[in-house]
Amino acid sequence: MKRSTKVIVVGGSLGGLLVANLLHKAGWDVHVYERVAQELEGRGAGIVTHPELDAALEQAGITVDDSLGIKVQERITLSKDGQRVGARELPQVLTAWGRMYSILKNAFPPGRYHNGKHVTSVAQDAQSVTAIFDDGEIVQADALIAADGIRSVVRQALLSEVRPQYAGYVAWRGLVEESALSESVLRELFPYFAFGLPPREQMIAYPVAGAGNTVEPGRRRYNFVWYRPADEPTTLRDMLTDSTGKVWHDGIPPPLIRPEIVAAARQAAVDTLAPQFAEVVEKTESLFFQPIYDLESSQLAFGRIALLGDAAFVARPHCGMGVTKAAGDAMALLGALESSNDVTAALKAYEQPRLAYGSAIVEHARHLGAYMQAQIRTDEEREMAERYRTPVAVMRETAVPMSPDYKHSGTSPAGLTGTVAVE
Repeated sequence: MKRSTKVIVVGGSLGGLLVANLLHKAGWDVHVYERVAQELEGRGAGIVTHPELDAALEQAGITVDDSLGIKVQERITLSKDGQRVGARELPQVLTAWGRMYSILKNAFPPGRYHNGKHVTSVAQDAQSVTAIFDDGEIVQADALIAADGIRSVVRQALLSEVRPQYAGYVAWRGLVEESALSESVLRELFPYFAFGLPPREQMIAYPVAGAGNTVEPGRRRYNFVWYRPADEPTTLRDMLTDSTGKVWHDGIPPPLIRPEIVAAARQAAVDTLAPQFAEVVEKTESLFFQPIYDLESSQLAFGRIALLGDAAFVARPHCGMGVTKAAGDAMALLGALESSNDVTAALKAYEQPRLAYGSAIVEHARHLGAYMQAQIRTDEEREMAERYRTPVAVMRETAVPMSPDYKHSGTSPAGLTGTVAVE
């Protein structure tokens, strides 16, 4: 396909920047349009890196070295009294959303990244696709890639029946400064990818880059995700209600979470988690939660428009594959465009393998999270709830690499290595 082909990327977060950098590096005429007017913020999200993500970064011309994140060699599981009940050797590099965003944003030409551009509608014909923005601007291109996340405006226009489905639990999240932690927690917890498994809950935590994206010892942070069941019509609704009585059905902004909800979470950490985890939660200044959703698109290609990343599929975070899947989508999309002289044929070729892969990851993540749901609805969920309740199973299958041709079969993802010790 001729390199003068123009591509619009809707959404300037990690998925949009990944595909934009790959296209730009390959010589395509690509522009990114991000709805948020100011610089994006990660709100404390940690990211587990995988080989496929490294491959995408290298293909985009971005150096993958020790500055990417923090190397962790081992996984551990702690009981309520703070003792180890399991360990697994599994070297990984762990980074933060902000670190990854800065790397990708700095690699992309600033004149091609446009903030404050909210797409209101898209249209296409046999020759081109058009994006219309709320400020009146109309942009025409040969292809449009929708990477605008779980609440994708583009996807809702094309697949109105596909909407996020609440999974039955929430994730409390936060970051704590390394310097704020006690010596015992730094020794017993900080160097590890750590798990806690209270009844029907799960805590995972690991070190990430600190302020300014530094990985310098002493200035790093500790990131955690703490899953807790929350019945949708009662508990979740109350948690999503701000002090004025407004219910934020799509997720409440962290500053609007009522103080008593945060205080109750901090107390629950003391009551249910290992002391090391409780200290991490207590010393986190900005504690917030996010409802967990599943999202599964039935189609990815629509003529000259394609869905990518979280606009296409959202798997529960247990897989740790969100950014890596977006990277895989981006590489597959570039490969399809490079292999055809027809945009619509290229996007259709991109669709089928990524459709199967996205569905497999969503299904595997559902299985991993079944025991934390507020309600167990099916026999399959009951079976998975029992299967993934043990330290061995959780450490073996949480946030591990999955090959691009992975298909969920109810067994462990292929190619996993490491030793397990259970006490």
